[in-house]
Amino acid sequence: MNPFRWLVVNYQPSPESREFLQGAEVQERDGIEVRVAVLDSKASRKFFGVPIARRGIQPVWVHIINRTNHPYRMQFVSLDPNYFSPLEAAAVSHFSGSRRLLNYGMLAWLIYLPLILLFPIKMISVARANRRMDELFQEQAFHMRPIPANGEQSGFVYTNLSLGSKVVPIRLMSSHGQIDFHFTVSVPGLDADYLRSEFEALHPIHEVQDVDIAGLRKFLEEAPAATTNRSGTKSGDPVNLVVVGDFARVLAAFAARWDETEAITWASCVKTARAFLLGSEYRYSPVSSLFLYGRGQDIALQRIRNSINERIHLRLWKTPLRIRQQSVWIGQVSRDIGVRFTWKTWNLTTHRIDPDVDEARDYVVEDLLQIRRLELAGYVTGVPACTREAPLHNLTGDPYYTDGKRAVVFLSETSTAPTFVAIE
Repeated sequence: MNPFRWLVVNYQPSPESREFLQGAEVQERDGIEVRVAVLDSKASRKFFGVPIARRGIQPVWVHIINRTNHPYRMQFVSLDPNYFSPLEAAAVSHFSGSRRLLNYGMLAWLIYLPLILLFPIKMISVARANRRMDELFQEQAFHMRPIPANGEQSGFVYTNLSLGSKVVPIRLMSSHGQIDFHFTVSVPGLDADYLRSEFEALHPIHEVQDVDIAGLRKFLEEAPAATTNRSGTKSGDPVNLVVVGDFARVLAAFAARWDETEAITWASCVKTARAFLLGSEYRYSPVSSLFLYGRGQDIALQRIRNSINERIHLRLWKTPLRIRQQSVWIGQVSRDIGVRFTWKTWNLTTHRIDPDVDEARDYVVEDLLQIRRLELAGYVTGVPACTREAPLHNLTGDPYYTDGKRAVVFLSETSTAPTFVAIE
């Protein structure tokens, strides 16, 4: 070990490294061209020279070309309401001489005591590195100023970290109105469970059925009322949600406010156990499989609170139906409100669901309304109605009650005003 190593900060960013631009996505409309790239943890560490992903920061590169005759301004809060300013992002990534010294513990004080006198040199090196870091984060930032007519601007917006699918909404404002662009970018680093699913190959072309509203209603009224266990011998949670939209549209609509779930692996189980013991959040915690049509869910999404024990689960299964050239998914959504003991699971515990399953169903509809990703929505019968006084029960014995309706939502490709229809 070089005893003088701690005196110098080895800060080596690589701002000339632009490999991430190879995966940039492009959209063009109304004289505006927008390019977007999201840096994963490896690319951001290489570019900025520090592991900013560990600090929960994710740089999003934005390049806007304005070919119109009037200026536009990008609205940062539309991209991320809690974005970091350039100096804020740099500050949380700063080197700390005292912290690194303390990492040596008593070793620094007992063995390297003579070197403590050189500590001011260390602090000078830290200060220089941090100044360079500040300058880099500022120089590379997308600045809050108008993009001039027939001009362009590019740079990074320092957003909060997301893995899996990251939604990047770009809103441009001018005196002539606003233009919205919506990107859904795949970010490496998450072993999402749907990546291991083969739902895209489930239904060969000759099995796909194109239906109209009447055909969809008939199918949904006859579809299974509840999920099952693996063998199909016991009924579980009610199948209370129908989503119309191809896979890319589903991810684009939900990814902004819902998280994908990791596959069940040793690593994800360790993260789940740690979150359970500490009562902390784990955004991408795996979900157990429920079964429909003889298979586990094709896609699972969730919205969490500060505790892993409180979240909303959404599971979807792809059907062979298409309507308006879009896939039809049938699914189940419920809200976890705690943990309880049970003999019905191998680990003797299970999440306790809110028995008012209609609330979780309607929450999905309202959530999609809030972000304006619904073309139309309605309800159709298909689940046995039951009351709080005489509830049904899921696979682990939790009671639930429902009005017997499934919510049916048609997802929009872009932000739009919805139209409600009664599909019943």
